[in-house]
Amino acid sequence: MVDVEKLKWDATYDTIVLGFGGAGATAARFAADAGAKVLLTDVAPNGHEGGNTRYSAQLIGTGDNFDALKTYYQNLTVPMQLDETMINTYVKGMVNMRDYVRDYLGVEPFSFKRNFDLDSTDVNIKDAIFEYPEYDGVKSYDFTTVHGGFFDAALWKILRQKVIDRADKIDVWLEAPAKHLIQDPLTKAVVGVQIERHEHVINVRALNGVVMAMGGFENNQAQVQDYLGADHLAPLGTLYNRGDGIKMAEEVGADMWHMQNYEALGMLHGMAFDVPAGERARLIVNAWPDLYTGSIVTVGDDGSRYFKEDEPNRHGHIYDHGTWRVPRTNVHPYLVFDQAQLDQFKADAKIPYADFLQTLVKADSLTELATQMHADGATLTQTISDFNTFANQGHDYAYGRKPASMRAFGAGPFYAAPLTHDVLNTQGGPRRNAQAEILDSNQQPIPHLYGAGELGGICANQYQGGGNLAECLIFGKIAGENAAKPKADTPMSAAANDATTSASQKPTTLGGDNLSAADDLSTIELGPNQYLGTSENGIGGQVVVRITYADQTLQKVEVVRQSESADVGQAALDQLPAEMVAANSYDVDVVSGASTSSRALKSAVKDALRQVKVEN
Repeated sequence: MVDVEKLKWDATYDTIVLGFGGAGATAARFAADAGAKVLLTDVAPNGHEGGNTRYSAQLIGTGDNFDALKTYYQNLTVPMQLDETMINTYVKGMVNMRDYVRDYLGVEPFSFKRNFDLDSTDVNIKDAIFEYPEYDGVKSYDFTTVHGGFFDAALWKILRQKVIDRADKIDVWLEAPAKHLIQDPLTKAVVGVQIERHEHVINVRALNGVVMAMGGFENNQAQVQDYLGADHLAPLGTLYNRGDGIKMAEEVGADMWHMQNYEALGMLHGMAFDVPAGERARLIVNAWPDLYTGSIVTVGDDGSRYFKEDEPNRHGHIYDHGTWRVPRTNVHPYLVFDQAQLDQFKADAKIPYADFLQTLVKADSLTELATQMHADGATLTQTISDFNTFANQGHDYAYGRKPASMRAFGAGPFYAAPLTHDVLNTQGGPRRNAQAEILDSNQQPIPHLYGAGELGGICANQYQGGGNLAECLIFGKIAGENAAKPKADTPMSAAANDATTSASQKPTTLGGDNLSAADDLSTIELGPNQYLGTSENGIGGQVVVRITYADQTLQKVEVVRQSESADVGQAALDQLPAEMVAANSYDVDVVSGASTSSRALKSAVKDALRQVKVEN
């Protein structure tokens, strides 16, 4: 807690927005449109802002009918009970989402339910739209996108551009983590934020309001253990959601909700191939039936099965006695299979993640394999024996896996691939109301404090895809507009007033705006026969390349600036330049799993080649 009696302000804004993801960008934009001077700050470095919105599928939850969609949403939250005014605000926002996209994002909304070509992808979009088909009201649901594609950061880039377009009203500080909220000791109003800026801790006053849009806590292992009951979870999205908002909200007396709720995604009910701590897991959403068809099972820490492997994926939830829940997590789960299954993998021409073959452990017996897996040999042996019985009899008495998906294991050798449970996002955080006001433990608004996005998200229990992005847009707008309103009704205590009269400006400490519409390319050196090309289509924004082109030959491709994902996206930037040189063309195949980064690189090289033609 910051001692306001010893406080001096270093800067003053009308509104401060913490977190530059989808919710924060939306809140900042609408606060600026309401006339506020806004500070938008984020812990991520330049080019890596965007939170989970940047990595999401870009699918926005949308409704065709208010009553039907409300029924569907309430079925999803059962047995949890939410404030009806909050539910109505959320559902009404989704029913009006197409108008929102048209009016505020400036593009024609694209309906996945009505217009998407299901044959253009091997992702099961129909099941994703109607994620819980057994619930009343499900047919009223739809996905809206800003164009006819997904998993390409298209929505995020529009939201980011809306901030850039308001550079006269919005200052953006990156690599500037918020440390503490500053609260008036008498009125309990949040009057500012303590922020680390250029290795200095500074106090920034907010005249009208502070919006917390800092994302969840999926990268904070202590909070994952405390709230989710998991030893660890591998994040699929941003690495900068570190749970800072939880601690800051607790300091000012905020009530918490949905702390146990999180979503996963990908193969096998929210599992991924294991990655080192601190790295993003590889998201695999393409159909890959080899993982649950044949002589293969998924086992937990002791070597026993713990779910139905061929069950449809509902954001990591599996059927559990009448509802759908994220399964209990294990520390070191594995895929276990035999030689016939390995041959099946190798024969598959569409392996979404071939690298997993490099991670396998092998043994001639199940007891030896269990030792390498740190599992119990007798348990694993019994698990495979039972599975063989189920496969031969045509009925899985343990979990009900389809008979056609089961083949008895052979005599060996046996293989195991290390897995991990992943996390798409967490929902827990400070409770808020329909006005996006953050509430205290008595369910009263904390003056001047607002929330939006996944930090204290509305989704509880079962999750329908597209719900988080819809919430970012709906409550981001509400939070931004309310945080921009002047608050003459809340008096300042004497201590806070004294602090405001002794403000000290430190321009050299504060620095300028971190975000610009385009990079300055004048500092990039060019030699003979070298040309620059740019593309704005990357996941992280602008990609800049320098090519060497002479004698009708593309001799070299260099990526000189980029902010793509350090894991999957970087693979495309490392691999494709050499392929382009070999092909003497920008038009090469994209890297699987990094299609957006691949297309951005191809676009930048194409732009550079255009400079060659212009010059010649």
